Amino acid sequence: MDLSQWKGAPRPERISLEGSYALLEPLDPARYGPDLFASAQAPGAEDRFRYLFEEAPGDAAAFKTWIDKAAAGTDPFFYAVIDKKTGRAEGRQSLMRIDTVHGVIEIGNILWGPAIAHSRVATEALFLFARHAFDLGYRRFEWKCNNLNEPSKRAAERFGFSFEGIFRQHMVVKGKNRDTAWFAIIDRDWPRLKAGYEAWLSPENFDAAGQQRHKLTF
Repeated sequence: MDLSQWKGAPRPERISLEGSYALLEPLDPARYGPDLFASAQAPGAEDRFRYLFEEAPGDAAAFKTWIDKAAAGTDPFFYAVIDKKTGRAEGRQSLMRIDTVHGVIEIGNILWGPAIAHSRVATEALFLFARHAFDLGYRRFEWKCNNLNEPSKRAAERFGFSFEGIFRQHMVVKGKNRDTAWFAIIDRDWPRLKAGYEAWLSPENFDAAGQQRHKLTF
């Protein structure tokens, strides 16, 4: 592989990313804060926040402190995940550990609320980030999670990420050790994966109730 002409990749800009079911917008506290607070407070919050870096917000003031800080940052670069059917922000995710020199970028801080979890909105939200990263010229798109987080590991594999190993004692999070499972998609994987996503996300793959006819395959 000759990379003698490699010049790096540009930083992501503050633009919207739109699909058929999901709209990703740079995080705006005034616009999306109420929806995201309601989603964060929905039943099951303890499980959804278990492996995130922050705790579930105890009240609106605590959530405002978090979202104001998150929206002001550039790495992680947070987006709201909007369900186009309802127009509500039902989750958030970020581009992070942005390495323009080597062309590496990660999706992280994922919190898809109960209204979109395990749905085509969430799958498309992941797809829109991956497509954006590779369209910008990134060579590697990463997913990392606590090795105890079995649902996250299953999701990474469903989305086409390849498991690359465990970083033992990688972090201390919420007063506990974190061994980190690493997954990645690289640029030469992407054409095959992109075709699989596009086929799965096609309207013809869903019945009138929005249920998939065929599973996501690559």
